[in-house]
Amino acid sequence: MVTIADVARHAGVAPSTVSYVLTGRRAISAGTRSRVQDSIRVLGYHPHAGARALASNRTNVIALVLPLRTGVNVPVVMQFVLSVVTSAREHDQDVLLVTADQGAKGISRVAGSAMADALIVMDVEMHDERVPLLRELNQPSVLIGFPSDSTGLTCVDLDFVAAGALCVDHLADLGHTEVALLGAPKVVYERDTGYAHRTMAGFTSAALRRGVVSTTRSCELDRDAVAATVGELFAEQPGLTGLVVHNESALGPLLDVLRRLGRRVPEDVSVVAICPDEAAELPFPPLTSVQIPSADVGRHAVELLMTKSAGDRAPAVTLLPPRLTGRHSTGRPRVG
Repeated sequence: MVTIADVARHAGVAPSTVSYVLTGRRAISAGTRSRVQDSIRVLGYHPHAGARALASNRTNVIALVLPLRTGVNVPVVMQFVLSVVTSAREHDQDVLLVTADQGAKGISRVAGSAMADALIVMDVEMHDERVPLLRELNQPSVLIGFPSDSTGLTCVDLDFVAAGALCVDHLADLGHTEVALLGAPKVVYERDTGYAHRTMAGFTSAALRRGVVSTTRSCELDRDAVAATVGELFAEQPGLTGLVVHNESALGPLLDVLRRLGRRVPEDVSVVAICPDEAAELPFPPLTSVQIPSADVGRHAVELLMTKSAGDRAPAVTLLPPRLTGRHSTGRPRVG
């Protein structure tokens, strides 16, 4: 049977270093960690989970708290889940997915049960009732998202304020003077979800800065609701030529509605989406978009959590800058 000593000898490190790589109890350089993990794979070493937990008083489990609420785009959030799981395995961590919408009680239940050593919390609200408890827990935690007050927390996310502004700046640079934001379903805003409010804030402030006429609308997911919302926008703003969409599920219905209205993309209406790249590349025409970097956000969340679990200081705020990719859905507005 392969032992830790065998792995250490193969990797050229001390047995304690192998143990730290396995348990995450101490920060190990990326190069050394990679060498140890390579030796583990080559030798086929499989630590006994029960013995490891008893020896270290750790479960090597991360609880990923993701309440599946109304208005949540499941395919998109599952990209974050996949990224967290993949990154966690690189640190020999398993992931417990907690999907019940139990608020602070759910956090307390997981923390008090000793099921997990640490928590990653998603679908963060501006005034999230889970935040005070997260500040008090013995277990380290990382939020994917930002509440209005992030004091005493560790948070990571796309900079959605900058993302909303970047979309407006792109359209304004092309010469568009009237734009609108098609946002998440109404329930997402009513729930005070952080990413939705921050995108809207960035969109609105950039429109004011650029002197662009702007409107914001929540948008439901079904085709009839999209058609009604778009019809209202064009009735209120006949000169509307630019749409920013922060609602992945509405993209397909939106393009169909625009075709039925005789509005060509991008000749009559330019469309910019805030969404995963694959959602932007799928329609015709392919959409200019700001990518939602789920892989990077999930990886950062796990790395921050491992840093805190090792007793080291992690940055309180990690905002990933937005990146806009131009495709075929935006252009200069027609004159006359």
